[in-house]
Amino acid sequence: MTPPAPEARPSGLRSLSYQIWILAAGRLLLQIGTGFTLFYAPIFFVNEVGLSPTAVGLGLGSGSISGVLGRFVGGTASDSPRWGRRKILLISALVSALADVFLALADNFPLFVVGNLLMGLGIGLYWPATEAAVADLTTPEQRSEAFAIARLADSIGLGVGVILGGLIISTTQAYRSLFVVDGISFVVFFGVVYAAIAETNLFHEPPQQLRQSWATALGDRRLMVFVVVNVLFTTYLAQINSTLPLYFSNFLSLPGRDGFAPTTISALFTWHVVLAALIQLPIARRLAVLSRPQALTVSMLLWGVGFLLVGLTGVAAMGHLVWAILALSIQAVAMAAYTPSASALVVEYAPASLRGVYLSINSQCWAIGYFVGPPLGGWALDQSKAIADGFWLVLALTVSVGVAILQVLSRLQSAPHSPS
Repeated sequence: MTPPAPEARPSGLRSLSYQIWILAAGRLLLQIGTGFTLFYAPIFFVNEVGLSPTAVGLGLGSGSISGVLGRFVGGTASDSPRWGRRKILLISALVSALADVFLALADNFPLFVVGNLLMGLGIGLYWPATEAAVADLTTPEQRSEAFAIARLADSIGLGVGVILGGLIISTTQAYRSLFVVDGISFVVFFGVVYAAIAETNLFHEPPQQLRQSWATALGDRRLMVFVVVNVLFTTYLAQINSTLPLYFSNFLSLPGRDGFAPTTISALFTWHVVLAALIQLPIARRLAVLSRPQALTVSMLLWGVGFLLVGLTGVAAMGHLVWAILALSIQAVAMAAYTPSASALVVEYAPASLRGVYLSINSQCWAIGYFVGPPLGGWALDQSKAIADGFWLVLALTVSVGVAILQVLSRLQSAPHSPS
């Protein structure tokens, strides 16, 4: 089958394939369920189930172990003529729904780990396939905005999920029902993909070339340099999703309590995801004048500022809420600058027939970041308040390493490149 020539399509949102919009709608529904659990799961399993922060961090991090396998299989299979993007997305939805069954029932560490292992596998299968589908359906000129649309759908879904989850927690304290809703969202996503998404992988390679695909990707020096800095980015994101809610809940010196109330935390993270949604497209357009490494450098610097503000939230004598709002606002901008730029950069590096594999390697960085991030943050929160407060300063200092790596990547980007 001859691949389509998407380059013939004009750029601009109105010219995007209708399947991009359907896929974005499916992702929005999926992220509503994720928003129900993302910021509340650490608080629930520490404060209600009774697991330690370190145990919760290890449990959340265990999902990244199976996530590595999921991303490897998802990236390879989505490039395969036998499987493709669509089948992998359907399988990922079923596995993730099963994971929520275990998480809804978990009242001990082993069940918590099983649920996270299954969730990691499902999410690992999902990301390379969905990112490759977006790339298949767009021209290079459309790609940044298309990835921004996908991330916008993610952010809106998360925002709605966080708001609804916060309402359920504040009125019923029924934490376990959040996992039920998350599981339902995966079932709905399965239905959207099954009914409305056609297979987008038309760049079929002979079996012997598929076997060489990972060697080709791993031999791409630009991609390997990007992997190093991308692990930093994903570790930062893991801290926001797993460590920061618990830090805000248990480590602030407020009158009469050690942290913000659940309703305040819900409002803060709602603001975070809503702001990220509002600025996603404007940020993508503003950064389009920069190279991808330059855009990522902007994001990296903003992460550093955000972590410094989190540290100030913990040590401030007053105005904790103001510092927290500023911190999460800066981190929302950093996230909006990072996500579409990173995906578009990897697609630029990838041969069309190896997009699944290249994006699988990109997604492996998320597995590594979410393997390292939650246990590291959990360990810091199991120590004294001074160490918990200083943890955010250490994260801010690591930004200098990320900026240095991005300068190397920028030089490699401008140098002639020949595929391995």
